[in-house]
Amino acid sequence: MSNSATLPSGLALVAMVLFCGGTLSGQELPICRQAHAHNDYLHERPLLDALDCGFCSVEADIYLVDGKLLVAHAQSELSPDRTLRSLYLDPLRTRVQKNSGKVHTDGDMFTLLIDIKSEGKSTYRALHSLLSEYRDILSFVDAGIQHAGAVTAIVSGNRAADLISSEPIRYVGIDGRLADLESKSQDHVLPLISDNWTLHFKWRGVGEFPAAERDKLKTIVERAHTKNRRVRFWATPDNANMWAALKETGVDLINTDDLKGLSSFLRNRKTAPCDF
Repeated sequence: MSNSATLPSGLALVAMVLFCGGTLSGQELPICRQAHAHNDYLHERPLLDALDCGFCSVEADIYLVDGKLLVAHAQSELSPDRTLRSLYLDPLRTRVQKNSGKVHTDGDMFTLLIDIKSEGKSTYRALHSLLSEYRDILSFVDAGIQHAGAVTAIVSGNRAADLISSEPIRYVGIDGRLADLESKSQDHVLPLISDNWTLHFKWRGVGEFPAAERDKLKTIVERAHTKNRRVRFWATPDNANMWAALKETGVDLINTDDLKGLSSFLRNRKTAPCDF
């Protein structure tokens, strides 16, 4: 797997621009705080393609196999060399060390969403042990006190919520659902609300976004923000109409499999650049 970080700086910038469709200005492309790389590991260069496009959030599905946390969408796709450590944690540490404590030189928030596909409790215990080795780059909570890091890890999928929330030292938050909008959990325990778009909205990004559904979405976002939680939906169509609706209603993370498309869309919006 190639890594643009190993190229001379000029060539690395050219590679980044060519992939993301930007313009060559001698500077990194703007970060896209709302851009979330869904199933990021399916791209040619997991993590790296998303970083080159300025994404501030990526998603990796994991399975616990013989003590290792392997990254794949399905069990049939598992490979012993595709680990959470090698594809995400080690590259992120290298990047943070090179960028004086940040993933992006011009940003201070990066989310690693970890979707647990195997049994929740055993996989989480293995994840906790692994993440403890990366305390130098991770946000963590110790005795109820939150310590900000360059990377914030959040667990989705098979979430062992009671086990996670009871940890005296915790390296992850929990990805909630719309049913958790009024949860009394602290925001560092439940920092994100995610749900399946198709279960709550009929609009599929074609034509005008119905006013009633737009108002419903705005209310969801407002309720989450009141609790200092971010909002994300999966199963959203990858088209400009949908991206515009999510952006304009304040949805914090816009799910996509089209890295270049969303990056270009956000960077070229007249109302605001990616970084806002």
